[in-house]
Amino acid sequence: MSERETLITPIPTQWIGPLRISGNVLQEEVYVPLATYETPLWPSVGRGASISREVASGITVTITGEKMTRSVIFTADSAVVAVAAAERIEQCFANLAELVVQQSRFAQLTEISTEIVGNLLFVRFAFTTGDASGHNMVTAAAEKLMNEILSWDLGLSYGSISGNVCADKKPAAVNSILGRGKAAIAEIFLPHEIVTRRLRSSAAKITELSTQKNLVGSILAGSVRAANAHYANMLLGVYLATGQDAANIVEGSQGITYAQERPGGLYFSCTLSNLIMGTVGNGKNLCRITENLRRMGCAEARDPGENARRLAAITAATVLCGELSLLAAQTNPGELMATHVAIERKHGV
Repeated sequence: MSERETLITPIPTQWIGPLRISGNVLQEEVYVPLATYETPLWPSVGRGASISREVASGITVTITGEKMTRSVIFTADSAVVAVAAAERIEQCFANLAELVVQQSRFAQLTEISTEIVGNLLFVRFAFTTGDASGHNMVTAAAEKLMNEILSWDLGLSYGSISGNVCADKKPAAVNSILGRGKAAIAEIFLPHEIVTRRLRSSAAKITELSTQKNLVGSILAGSVRAANAHYANMLLGVYLATGQDAANIVEGSQGITYAQERPGGLYFSCTLSNLIMGTVGNGKNLCRITENLRRMGCAEARDPGENARRLAAITAATVLCGELSLLAAQTNPGELMATHVAIERKHGV
């Protein structure tokens, strides 16, 4: 075997669902593949999926925004020069946006933000990228924009094509505040009877635990814009099954779980600001990945961006299923460990 030979590493995968989803992207029941070595994840997310079918609207997912970012660094002789250059760059947004359109069929410049540290000028470009997650697309566009700006003779020099304010594959507040990838809110309302019968818990217990664990516990841990139990589990399962850059679950798992006891039952939501994923590009050409996307309805002939938004909505709903199921289990002493032991022994772990 050659050292450079490409191998395929098997990852156990199961289809979960269907999940009943409504919202501003899709209104239907959909199955989702989860690729994971953590086998208890399948029945846990499956429980959430089956519960979604017990209410008429299921899980409502609202996509609230989308962008892919690349930040670059320019160097100047002084902060005075950097400030003047930043003002000029922001004033010329329309010209820079036109340059991007000329270069790319799908990338469109939507925002420019700047930060200055000493004589360093950081410029964060935000783009829409169609159905691609857009890593390479925005890097190419940012390089084009850098060269144009350097030609303006503003007293700037090249620093780097990536200045970490993007921020790519690192936990950072900037992504949750300004956005990177698809932003989605998944929510569901469950009557008390369903919470009791299906989750063996109560709206009061789940709300209290979400506050104690996700909010207070995360603050004590110093989490960065993250207050959830295990978003990363569901995200990794979907990312691997659909050919995504799995390292993006670092920022993808930054999100907030919010639960509220209401007179009629439990309101439960998951807010995800950084779902970086696409339905075209690297990894999507593998036969199994292609089939998974097709079965999810994310490989149809649609306007650019619609398949990717659909995938993000399904992913957000999947996160809610797993988050709800785990938190409910943790309201009951011993349930979580007993379930793991029983399932992992069944699978020969």
